[in-house]
Amino acid sequence: MWRNRAAFRLLNIKLVPGAAPQKLENRGFKMMASSATATASNMDSNTRGQSTAAAKSLNVKELRQASTAPPSFNIAKMTELLDHDNHEMRKQFREFLSSDDIFIPRYNISLADEREAALQKLQRICDAKFISVLDFKNNPLRIFAAHELSGIIDGAMATKMTVQFNLFGGTVLKLGTKRHHDKLLAGIDTLEDIGCFGLTELGYGNNAIEMETTATYDKSTQEFIINTPTTLAQKYWITNGAIHAKHIVVFAQLYVDGKHYGIHGVLVRIRDDNMKVMPGVRVEDMGYKIGLNGVDNAKLFFDNVRVPRENLLNRYSDVAEDGSFTTSIESNRKRFLTVADQLLSGRICIASMSQGGSKTALTIALRYAATRLTVGPKGQSDTPILNYQLQQRALLPLLATTYAINFGLDYVKDRWAFQKEDGSEHQEVVTMCCAIKTLAGWNLHDVASTARERCGGQGFLACNGLGIAIASAHASMTAEGDNCVLMQKVAQERLMAFTTLPVDDGKKEDLSDVTYLHNLLKKRENTMFMTLGMKLMAAGKDGRFDTWMYKESDLVQGAARAYGERLVSERFAETISAADASCQDILQQIYHLYLLTVMERNLGWFVTSGTMSVDTGAKVNAAAADACRVIAPQTLNLCEAFAITDSMLSAPIARDWVEYNVRDNQGEVI
Repeated sequence: MWRNRAAFRLLNIKLVPGAAPQKLENRGFKMMASSATATASNMDSNTRGQSTAAAKSLNVKELRQASTAPPSFNIAKMTELLDHDNHEMRKQFREFLSSDDIFIPRYNISLADEREAALQKLQRICDAKFISVLDFKNNPLRIFAAHELSGIIDGAMATKMTVQFNLFGGTVLKLGTKRHHDKLLAGIDTLEDIGCFGLTELGYGNNAIEMETTATYDKSTQEFIINTPTTLAQKYWITNGAIHAKHIVVFAQLYVDGKHYGIHGVLVRIRDDNMKVMPGVRVEDMGYKIGLNGVDNAKLFFDNVRVPRENLLNRYSDVAEDGSFTTSIESNRKRFLTVADQLLSGRICIASMSQGGSKTALTIALRYAATRLTVGPKGQSDTPILNYQLQQRALLPLLATTYAINFGLDYVKDRWAFQKEDGSEHQEVVTMCCAIKTLAGWNLHDVASTARERCGGQGFLACNGLGIAIASAHASMTAEGDNCVLMQKVAQERLMAFTTLPVDDGKKEDLSDVTYLHNLLKKRENTMFMTLGMKLMAAGKDGRFDTWMYKESDLVQGAARAYGERLVSERFAETISAADASCQDILQQIYHLYLLTVMERNLGWFVTSGTMSVDTGAKVNAAAADACRVIAPQTLNLCEAFAITDSMLSAPIARDWVEYNVRDNQGEVI
C-alpha cells in the first residue's frame, strides 16, 4: 500500500552526468533543484517507464526540503497558537487519524460503499471517544476541534458528525430534559442512536418559521400527531435520514385544542432497531449530489404519525396530559429562535470544517508547487513553480487569509462558549457566528478553486483531494444558512446596534503600516453602515423592504463583509501581541499581506469613496506582490504549522507524486 510508510522507499535523485544542483534566488527565497535534461530518447526502449532504470528522477522529499528556508519561527509554538485549545486532544486525534487505514480515502466505489465508509470512519472516532455530545456542557471547544480535524479527512464524515452531535445531539441535550437525556445521550455518543435534524422543508429553508409540518396534541391518547400536509412540507435535505438514522427531531407547528403555539421540536422514531422504516413514515433517498456522497440525505414524510406526549422536547415549553400549555418564552417567534438555536453552534462547526479544508488544500498545493519543476532562466526544467510570482500571488494571499480567519474564528468560539448566562451578549455572538461562517466558507471556495487551478492537471485528479475541497466549500456556503442570507442578518443586527468606530482621520497614507490599513477597514465599515442607515431612513417604514431587498443588496452585503473583515483584522492584531516572541515577526508579515489582500479585493470602493487616494491605490498591487515575496521563503513552514500529517493529507502531490506514479494506481491511494 502506497500510503503505508514502510511500503515504498523514496526515489533517489539521479542527475544527468555533469549536471550539478543549482541554487535558485528569489529575493531571499533560496531553492535547490536538480537539473533534469535527459530525454526519453536517451532511455533504452526495454526499460522505458521502469523506475529502476529511469534516466531522470526526483527525490521529492529532498527537493521539498531544499525548497524550504530554515524556519524563522518556532513551528511548534505556531501550531499551538493556531490550535488554540485542547492541545493534547488534538495531538492524540491527529495520531489516531494517521494510524488507521480506514481513514484512507477511496474514490472508485459505489454510492452505498461511500456512505458506509463515512459511517465507519465516524464510528471509529466515536469508539475512540474523541467527541461526545456532553462536550457542549463540559468542553464545548472540543466539539469544534473535532470538526476541524475531521474536515481534513472526509467532508462527508464530518457532515454526518455535525448533524449527529451538534444538530441532533445538541438539540436533544439543550431542548430536552432528563427523560430524553436518559434515553438517548449515551446512544448518541456510541452511534447506537443516530439521529436527524428535521427543520428544512421543500418549500421552507431560510423562511423555516413558515413551515407546514404540524404536531397536533390528542388529549384522548396523550399523543402528538405528526403530519406532512403538502408536498412543500416534506422534510428535505435530511442528513443521516436515507440510511443510517433511527430518530429525528421534527420541527413542527404545535397545535393544542385548535390553538397555535408556534414551532417546537418533537422526537419521532423513523426506524426500529432492525432499521425497518416505521409505519406512517416515508423515506425517500435523495441519491447522488455533486459531492459529499458519503452523506445519506433524505426526504421525509409523516402520515399522521403518533408519538407519546413525552417526546416533546420540553425544556422551555410543555403540554400537560390535559392539554394545558406552559412556556417560559412569551412569543411564538422567540420560541422558534430558541428551538433553532443549535444552528448557531452549527455555524461554528461548519466554519471549523471549512478551516480544516482550507489548510489541507493550501498544504497540498504549496507542497506540490515546491517540487514541480519547470522552465527556468536557462530554459531547463530546474525551477519549482513556487518560485514564480504567478503561483505566489495566487496562493499566498489565501494562506494569509486562512491564518487571519483562524484567529477570528478562535475569538468567536470563545465568545460563544463563554458568553454571559444572562444573555446580554447573545445577539452580538449571533452576529459574529454568522459572519465567521460565511468568511470561512467563502475562503475555502477561493482556496480550493485556486489550488485546483494552480496544480494543473494533477489538481483535477480526485486522489489529490481538491475536488473534495471544492464540494465541501459549496456545502459550507449553503448548509445551516446560505452565506449571502446570513450576511443580510449580519448587516441587520449590526445596523441595529451600530455605533461609529473610532478612526484616525489624520493617519498618514502608508501601505507598509498595518495600523493605517486597519484604520481603512474601520472607515469602510463606518461609511457603509451610515450610508445604509440613511438610505433606510429616507425610504421610511413603507419603503424599507424594497430598499433592503430590491435596491441596496450590494450595500447590505458589503457592509456585512466590512464588519466581518474588520473583526478578523482586529483579532489578528490582538493575537500577534499575545503570541510567542519567535512567531511575531512572521505573523506581522502575514497580517500585512492579509490587509493588503482586503484592499486589493475592494480597491474600487476604497478609491472611489475617497477613503484612499488614487496615488496610494495605484501602489496597492505592487505592495501586495512585495508582501508575497517576503513571506514566500517561509511558505512550507507556515503549512507545517497546520500539523497535518502526510497520512492525513493522503494526496499524492502533497507527498511523493513520483513514487506514486511508478505503478498503475488507477487513481487510488490504496
